[in-house]
Amino acid sequence: MRLAVAATAPFGAAVLEGLAAHHDVEVLITRPDRPSGRGRKETAPPAKVMAERLRIPVEQPGRVDSFPGTAPTVVVAAYGALIPDSLLTERLWLNVHPSLLPRWRGAAPVERAIMAGDRETGVTIHRTTSELDAGPIAAQRAFPVAPEDDAGTVYERAAVVAVELLAEVLPEPTFRPQEGDGVTYAEKIAPVDRKIDWSRPAREIVNRVRALSPHIGAWGIVEGTRLVVWRARPAVGDAPLVVGGVELLEVQPEGRRRMTAEEYVRGLRQR
Repeated sequence: MRLAVAATAPFGAAVLEGLAAHHDVEVLITRPDRPSGRGRKETAPPAKVMAERLRIPVEQPGRVDSFPGTAPTVVVAAYGALIPDSLLTERLWLNVHPSLLPRWRGAAPVERAIMAGDRETGVTIHRTTSELDAGPIAAQRAFPVAPEDDAGTVYERAAVVAVELLAEVLPEPTFRPQEGDGVTYAEKIAPVDRKIDWSRPAREIVNRVRALSPHIGAWGIVEGTRLVVWRARPAVGDAPLVVGGVELLEVQPEGRRRMTAEEYVRGLRQR
């Protein structure tokens, strides 16, 4: 099929790659390059990097006022901007959302699901409408979330499921209304979401760490030092670095690389 894709984040890049293996992707619509890192260097979004590797034309409008192509169907996956109603009526826009809608509508469905301790999530393919992630559903599939899964693992699994579902749906999609019960919202991750409160239950802290790994990072103060915690688990027995009933497995002091807890503790002893 001839398609267009609107995507920005790594999840969208993975969906784009899967679609391009089986369909003619006419154009990628993505967000503009943005300053990133300490040097604030202009950085292309992951979906653009993928499109250029696949030699797919790229458009990066500040806002989508017109459609840059003729494809009858647009697949939206982690694009990060609203599509105006005027364009939604011109062709079919199918949104790929990594949750079991209506649970976790919004910007951070995987992160919020892990923070909440959900043992199951999934992927929903639905028609894009003006109301956030509320369009009628074409397909949905669940999969388990294991206690050791982090956001990166879940997003990778969701991308594979999304491509499989799109293969079923794209030839002739049919829709059913979303249920009105069970709606929850996955707000965008804010700075306050990153801070670890060591007085909270150990499992809650571990879920926060998992939810923000491997890209965002939860942080806490450990003996006066700010540490980003990339991996952790509830403490059982002796361990090199335990705080608030949580064993820290991989950490990153400010201005330094990621390291195991053993490396971090060894460095403290050598000072």
